[in-house]
Amino acid sequence: MQLQQLLFSQGFGTRHECAGMAVHGQVTIQGRVCTDPYEEFEPEGLVFEVDGQAWPYCDKALVLLHKPTGYECSLKPKHHPSVLSLLPGPLRVRGLQPVGRLDEDTTGLLLLTDDGALIHRLTHPKRKVPKIYEATLKHPMDEAARQQLLSGVVLNDDPEPIQAQGAELIEPTLLRLTLTGGRYHQVKRMVAAVGNRVEALHRSGFGRQTIPDGLAPGQWCWIQPSDL
Repeated sequence: MQLQQLLFSQGFGTRHECAGMAVHGQVTIQGRVCTDPYEEFEPEGLVFEVDGQAWPYCDKALVLLHKPTGYECSLKPKHHPSVLSLLPGPLRVRGLQPVGRLDEDTTGLLLLTDDGALIHRLTHPKRKVPKIYEATLKHPMDEAARQQLLSGVVLNDDPEPIQAQGAELIEPTLLRLTLTGGRYHQVKRMVAAVGNRVEALHRSGFGRQTIPDGLAPGQWCWIQPSDL
């Protein structure tokens, strides 16, 4: 693949702009400044640098964002900045989208990708991909309420009971809830159905993936689909 095409495929601008980046010495591969935009490279497994920043070549990008509060999981946010504003320009140009949504006031693990098939696999109800949340509660929760979450609660938009796959009380007012669904405000509504209220919510797991140690709110990292 030509260098200008490689940069273009990774979201670094138009082909003309990517050619200019090479000519101006902004691209380094294996310690060598590459100034020929038409030089051919094998993209698979390639790591290149643009202005000193390392980028792995990805046919489809998948990143994990540690979402802070005050951001919307929307391409067209209404009241708060989009989570996409926390990503660098090339990833925004590539058209990454959130895999599911977290509310503006919910923190934690958010996946973003430009792989539509992967989004479908991870969010389709039949896949039952587990998601783990830590909910800070307004009132202490008793054992009866915890068991009710496991047995199933009825939400006002569906007569069928919704069950949690896991419900663990870390503290009387801190609940770890594992869900395989993705309904609107599901954690908050399930907790409300047992007579309590969520004061703060954090997603700590998606599939097998957790937030890497040291990844602060607002920061992101690359991951692989196999990690999920």
